[in-house]
Amino acid sequence: MQAYEGFFENGRFTPIGQPVSVKGRRRAVMTVFDDTMSSQAETLQAKAWREFFEAVNASDEAMPETFERVNFTREINL
Repeated sequence: MQAYEGFFENGRFTPIGQPVSVKGRRRAVMTVFDDTMSSQAETLQAKAWREFFEAVNASDEAMPETFERVNFTREINL
């Protein structure tokens, strides 16, 4: 049995710490506590994404409709 601590927000469970990986179909029990998570419990990853989107939204640069495709597995000579 494994237990994960995190928070449930807007219909989505976000674990605190490492990402959760469960293989196969498993029986699970979720307990939702009455207390709420404080903003101090925000994970570093969630904070980084929030700051990223705040910066994007604050930018006055026009966003292109599409982006050039990138192949990260392609070998190149520098």
